[in-house]
Amino acid sequence: MKILIPFCLLFFYFNPAFGQSSSNAAELLIQRVLNKVGNQKYLQIRTIVGEGNFTLFRDGTPYKTDKFLDIITLPNREITEFKNSGERIIQANIADRGWFADFSRNILRDQTEDETSNFKKSMRTSLYNLLMGYWKLEKATLSHIGKRPGDIGKRNDVIKLSYPDGFEIEFEISDQNLPVKVIYKTKNKEGKEIIEYDRYAQFVEIQGILTPMIIDHYQNDVPTWRVNYINVTYNKTIPETIFQKPRNLKEIKKDLKI
Repeated sequence: MKILIPFCLLFFYFNPAFGQSSSNAAELLIQRVLNKVGNQKYLQIRTIVGEGNFTLFRDGTPYKTDKFLDIITLPNREITEFKNSGERIIQANIADRGWFADFSRNILRDQTEDETSNFKKSMRTSLYNLLMGYWKLEKATLSHIGKRPGDIGKRNDVIKLSYPDGFEIEFEISDQNLPVKVIYKTKNKEGKEIIEYDRYAQFVEIQGILTPMIIDHYQNDVPTWRVNYINVTYNKTIPETIFQKPRNLKEIKKDLKI
């Protein structure tokens, strides 16, 4: 359902001259997005199980596609299985720790500090983090920083999350109240700054929740990977044991299942 707001009210809400704080404007935008994507049904999400295809890009061109199964228990547990032509990889995270298994290379190890840091970044930049308010647990601040060009003839509102450690994320919201882009800065191994962003597309209603079925990731405007969901299920019961590191590869079942 599209929410129509008269221009005069928008001017009141987003013009500082009328006393509307940047934080309050951002909160209003978040509520509009929630109204669009499912409201209470969205806020009641506790687990997500997704299946589909994960495509890696090299120099902007797709070169490898894996099938994946991704299992998330919010706010900070995730396990993902990738399979392709006999190869099988599993990576799992529980808050600030995790493990990695590569069956074709007979590897089972703890994740590195960089790997767990990347997981933390992925949770921070997720839509769940913004819309469910998990950012408040890390004392991040919320602001509305205006509008910027979106699709042709369109402009997107921009919500910014700023963390005490200096990490910042910008969420772009379309005129249809859909989250369409997430932007943030990182550094490569040489210390050079990289602008990364995710684009969300092909929203489909699943269990009363508008769900983006395609996520494209870019670094400095060059595509690096795509997630294309085939199936998504919300609030399926997930056993805590599925995230625990096994003693050896033999303890892991042939296929990751719940």
